[in-house]
Amino acid sequence: PALLEEAGGLWKQSYPASAYREDAALGSGPATRRSGQGAAPSRMFSYRRESGGAPGRAGTARFLARYNTWGFVATRAAQGKIQGMPYGNCLLLSDGPVNNSTGIPFFYVTPKDNTVADLLKNPVASLTLPEADGNFCRKNVIDPEDPRCSRLTLTGQMVTVPPEEVEFAKQAMFSRHPVVRKWPRSYEWFFMKMNIEHIWLQSWYGEVSAIAVEE
Repeated sequence: PALLEEAGGLWKQSYPASAYREDAALGSGPATRRSGQGAAPSRMFSYRRESGGAPGRAGTARFLARYNTWGFVATRAAQGKIQGMPYGNCLLLSDGPVNNSTGIPFFYVTPKDNTVADLLKNPVASLTLPEADGNFCRKNVIDPEDPRCSRLTLTGQMVTVPPEEVEFAKQAMFSRHPVVRKWPRSYEWFFMKMNIEHIWLQSWYGEVSAIAVEE
């Protein structure tokens, strides 16, 4: 986007024009950052992603669900000394073949994985998808730990893919992750998916937005 100027705004000359515009009220706390209750914040990701995703929070959420190839899954541990405690793990995922995005995360997993063992006893889980997985934050000089580098969290039930959906799950995972075809078959791999119940998007400092599943 073209370089814009506004009262109180200051562009860092060392960054490209497409990077970001500093918020003049950033240091004054959330109470003074907006001119009105519920107003959308001034944020660097208010323009369309290069991939052509729809603008806005729901568009950002769909973008992250589509283009992330892995995510952080959090479960409640069901075994050992950490039983009942939170347990996290990174898993490969796909929401569909390259030409058919569904928004539903599919996984290719083994029961020998602690995370999967937890899920088979308690299917409730959360899945976090960071925008850092792509090139957008890097290209726009945004540190992956900066909250403006968005992160999407999905919560719901992790279930085994039913027989009538296995072929689709196979296409989804194998088209995005061809290497998994070569994983040792002795590990009893099978497909799981998340039935999403809640969607949360963080794309600004301290701010988390709830997004309707229907969107």
